[in-house]
Amino acid sequence: MILIFIYMSKGSPTIQTQPEVRLEGTISDESTGEVLPGRVYIQSSDGRWFFPKSISPLGSAVEYRIKRQEGSIEMHTTLSPHPFTINLKPGTYTITVELGKEYFPFRKNVVVRNKDVMLPVKLRRWIDMEKMGWYSGDTHVHRSLKDLPNVMLAENLNVSLPLQYWVTSAYTPPNRGSENTPISLESKIIIIDDEHVIYPRNTEYEIFSVAGKKHTLGAVFVLGHKTLLQKGVPPVRDIAKNAHLEGAILDLDKHSWPWSLMLVPIMEVDLFELANNHLWRTRFGYRSWSLEFVPKYMNLEMNSEGLSEWGWIDFGFQTYYALLNCGFRIWPSAGTASGVHPVPLGFGRVYVHLPGGFDYKQWMSGLANGRSFVTTGPMLFVKVNGQNPGSTLTQQHESKNIYKINGSVFSSYPLDRIEVVVNGRIRQRLTPSNHLTLQGSYENLINASINLEGSGWIAVRCFENQPNGRMRFAHSSPVRVHVPGKPIRPRRKEIEYLVGRIQKEIDRNKKILPASAIEEYRDALNVYKELAKGVF
Repeated sequence: MILIFIYMSKGSPTIQTQPEVRLEGTISDESTGEVLPGRVYIQSSDGRWFFPKSISPLGSAVEYRIKRQEGSIEMHTTLSPHPFTINLKPGTYTITVELGKEYFPFRKNVVVRNKDVMLPVKLRRWIDMEKMGWYSGDTHVHRSLKDLPNVMLAENLNVSLPLQYWVTSAYTPPNRGSENTPISLESKIIIIDDEHVIYPRNTEYEIFSVAGKKHTLGAVFVLGHKTLLQKGVPPVRDIAKNAHLEGAILDLDKHSWPWSLMLVPIMEVDLFELANNHLWRTRFGYRSWSLEFVPKYMNLEMNSEGLSEWGWIDFGFQTYYALLNCGFRIWPSAGTASGVHPVPLGFGRVYVHLPGGFDYKQWMSGLANGRSFVTTGPMLFVKVNGQNPGSTLTQQHESKNIYKINGSVFSSYPLDRIEVVVNGRIRQRLTPSNHLTLQGSYENLINASINLEGSGWIAVRCFENQPNGRMRFAHSSPVRVHVPGKPIRPRRKEIEYLVGRIQKEIDRNKKILPASAIEEYRDALNVYKELAKGVF
């Protein structure tokens, strides 16, 4: 942080009448000296925010100003890799500079008095994911195509999938969405450089009204489609079928939308946003959102305002685990809705493993097949019996088999815990050693083994507690274990919850939605009831 103190002698002018002082800064890599882009926060002691400009005529500066509620504020400028400047009156300021996830934040206290200030910002990298064959993306983006090249480089985000078509009313085709970006889009990538690209043809169905009346269904994304989608929703089945025929990926936005649990079996969604758009760099905000859908069996952490941040994260985890236990092949994803919420682009992101180097089509394939992990902070590398996340291990008998989990976690702050999750339950909790590396990060090795009888899945998650009391996490895609003829089954409380949620949605919607849409809910209910037969 940069704190700027003013010392005033008797008879000196007030702050309001003092002339402005020019502050100039550069952002560079501490080791290489390379000039870098970055995200810059400047705040005065009285709480006002300031937004620098790029000095270079070739540079760019994108301001971001969103306040969701008291304490949940995101005010920053993303800068291209050029020197920046701002005029400030003498006073006290706090300046913070960040660059994505892989550099330590820069914080410095600065005193601005009556002469120009030069501020060299040197960022220290604690991990280089691209050198390790991992490339990041954000699947829920509401930033403009004009701003995205600047913002993606300032966040070191490799892939951005902006939802340029955005439908908020039932039955409305995407080309008439009320929130659409008013430009013509082609089905080809926009190349920023060799390792940073945008694919612009993506659609969000986020339904808040039906036949002109307020009635929330929820949100789902169609990512990477080739042709303009021609149908509104509901029903949803044909849209999913046609999207998959085009090679598009279906991403479930948030697990607690009213229709989400119907979409999973009917649309055969590919992704589940474990790091979703309610997770922010600033204060967690939506504490009371969707409390009516919280099941008692999950025993989620709550406080006087509703769900705690961990309670919300855990709600997503446990819902995801219940769906995995039903046998659905869904992989974790991450999206911020940056552009709408007070959160930087890529704050929650998904890393996809591409050992041969970056390629957009291969990245999308890796995302759709679970060769990935999601994170809001730590970097998680794990294998099960030598196989990467997204793999399936086939066993020819259902007797107990031993599975070895190996890997490592790197983090910018010490880890609190590492957990091996098997079929939705924590089977092992590892105490981190938090070995300090030469880069100043913390390394933790993962060596564990578990017994598993029959089919199932294995994943690893880890948690980092930051000095400000906030939590950051990473979660691997699962490795599946398949025993022929012995499918995994959900637990009784899980399937009761899923059946109950669908039945409530049928009751809520049957006088509002058309018969074709209600039929999809009934089909989903039958899927869950069939799964329940193996439980009761």
